[in-house]
Amino acid sequence: MAAAASTPSTALSMKLLIDTKAQRVLFAEASKDVVDFLFSLLALPVGMAVKLLGKESMVGCVGNLYASVEKLDDTYVLADTAKDALLSPVVLSAPAASNRSVLGLPAPRTEQPKRFFRCSYNNYSDCRSYMTDASGTKCPSCNNQMTTEYRYVEEGDPDQKAQNAAAEGAKGFVQGIVTYTVIDDLTVSPMSSISSITLLNTFAVKDLGALKEETVQLGYFEGLAILRASLQSKTVLSDVFLSKRPAAQSTEGEIHSSH
Repeated sequence: MAAAASTPSTALSMKLLIDTKAQRVLFAEASKDVVDFLFSLLALPVGMAVKLLGKESMVGCVGNLYASVEKLDDTYVLADTAKDALLSPVVLSAPAASNRSVLGLPAPRTEQPKRFFRCSYNNYSDCRSYMTDASGTKCPSCNNQMTTEYRYVEEGDPDQKAQNAAAEGAKGFVQGIVTYTVIDDLTVSPMSSISSITLLNTFAVKDLGALKEETVQLGYFEGLAILRASLQSKTVLSDVFLSKRPAAQSTEGEIHSSH
């Protein structure tokens, strides 16, 4: 069984263009958040992928490696080695592990910056030569406690710092100013009207009346399905969103030919 995880409060969505005759997804119209999720799959450690999908669902032998670590008695594990580092590895990618993550992975712990202290008395010149990272340590020069914290002054242009801070605040991998095209094999590119027409020609679509637009939700279970299919298939979107459906019929959402 796949490991349980908390389901995000809101699911993402994307619009599929479906060929109802061939029963395949030609491509999807996706937002920044969807593309960030897809790209974040590249940052998942192999151990985390096995934990999410379950050992039995893995193609190849990786599932056996995972099971071997699970079954290995602690007697055979080095004292300074944690089995959890292999079975539940830390996900360092912020888009993959955040409160908005589709897969609901825990965010990595943020280390606090190191703090340094000097002598609080500071009447002797020798006192200024010493610093410590443990507040309250006795000064080697005067034996007073070293409790006065140093303040770090960052070098650089204040305007550049503001730009860097704004860039850090833009979470994810891609810009949100455009919509993206995601093909069935998870090829991603910025969307344009020309690229959409080119894709229709590439797929040799003859009957425009057989095309249907449909908006689908991308939540935890769909995210797991995409992760699993991406390791096994080149028709991921069709496998995840069309595999369990009966043959599609014409609906109000179809795109009819102008002829």
